Amino acid sequence: MKIDGGLAINDLATIPERVRALEAAGYDAAVSAELANDPFLPLVLAAEHSERVKLQTSIAVAFARNPMTLAQTAHDINAFSKGRMVLGLGSQIRPHITKRFSMPWDKPASRMRELILAMRAIWDCWYEGKQLDFRGEFYTHTLMTPMFTPRELRYGAPQVFLAAVGPRMTEVAGEVADGLIAHGFTTDAYLREVTLPAIERGLATAGRAREDFEISCPIFVVTGADEREFEARRDAACKQLAFYASTPAYRGVLELHGWGELQPELTRMSKQGLWDEMGGLIEDDILKTFAVVAEPDALPAALRARCEGAVDRLLCMAPLGEDEAAWVRALR
Repeated sequence: MKIDGGLAINDLATIPERVRALEAAGYDAAVSAELANDPFLPLVLAAEHSERVKLQTSIAVAFARNPMTLAQTAHDINAFSKGRMVLGLGSQIRPHITKRFSMPWDKPASRMRELILAMRAIWDCWYEGKQLDFRGEFYTHTLMTPMFTPRELRYGAPQVFLAAVGPRMTEVAGEVADGLIAHGFTTDAYLREVTLPAIERGLATAGRAREDFEISCPIFVVTGADEREFEARRDAACKQLAFYASTPAYRGVLELHGWGELQPELTRMSKQGLWDEMGGLIEDDILKTFAVVAEPDALPAALRARCEGAVDRLLCMAPLGEDEAAWVRALR
């Protein structure tokens, strides 16, 4: 089991200190998310101020970019970090792609499969000298001259992880990616009954083995040194879960547990701007199904039970500002 920690990316000036702390604490990777900031710039700084940890986007929005720009950016960070880059991609959802990024949205699983294959064709051109001749339904790449071919080729292509919730995108991850990033909005039952079988189908399509594929999963944790801290964590988790549950694309997770009708109600509330009130619909049985709820000293065992036999990489920060090195040791 590998243990990954998040970079606080709201302020680039904090990245050097943060990545040094993650590395000193013993984390295996430093993870950068695409939220209010670009996901790649923090990793450049992190590469400069670290030596060992993997540097991962979790996630970069794939459909806001194209295979060439992704291939080039990932190559540059991988070369600069001496082979430590993990390109974590995600599709986002239709409204963000069409309304926020002004990019096309259609057949997302098929488009993602082709995007990753196109990136690999570009990397094959650079690292193996193959002619670039990729012609697909969504992407075409047929031109590459020496001027635009990178010079630093010692470290090869970065790993590619794909974020997925639905079975079809999960199958694509198993077929063409090096790993899966499970969504935080998942449950133990959904992971084992839906996600893992879909990965196996994708791996079988590509003739690949499970041992050559990694599953990364962030897990909600609710704990507290006292009642006040516990309630604050509980409220924050409920609001975040309600936000995810309002997304139509994630309804399948709820339906597995018989909570499917919660999704349209939360969607209605979100359109009314009732963000704080939405968390009140996440009752304790829902919370405990999605999150690990435990006293601080019981968390490692509870997380192990959640991950065992299913998850290879755990994204989980130290709770309550505890000493991170001690937290990582406890998890290991």
